[in-house]
Amino acid sequence: MALIEFDTGDDSAAGASVIGPEGRPMTENDLPPPDTKRWVMRRKAEVVAGVRSGLISLEEACRRYTLSVEEFLSWQRLIDSHGMRGLRATRLQDYRPGQGVRDRVGAD
Repeated sequence: MALIEFDTGDDSAAGASVIGPEGRPMTENDLPPPDTKRWVMRRKAEVVAGVRSGLISLEEACRRYTLSVEEFLSWQRLIDSHGMRGLRATRLQDYRPGQGVRDRVGAD
């Protein structure tokens, strides 16, 4: 779980920082920009860490990044089950049930 630290001069959420997915302090300003088009595993993990720590609400994250709740929850489940590497788009088939090689290629 993320560690939350607060700046002493500001009690607002904007002053909050957490330890991000790569072990460095992260604030709301470190979250991916709202117009993000390329979702690499680090950016997905930052959004999950931000929601889990309270930097941003689930509703705000879904609105800001045009995500469905199901998509966000799938990122969260993949992190819980496989760590940050589970978020790699090229490896999703290895981590999602029912998506074996035979399912993708077809059995002849």
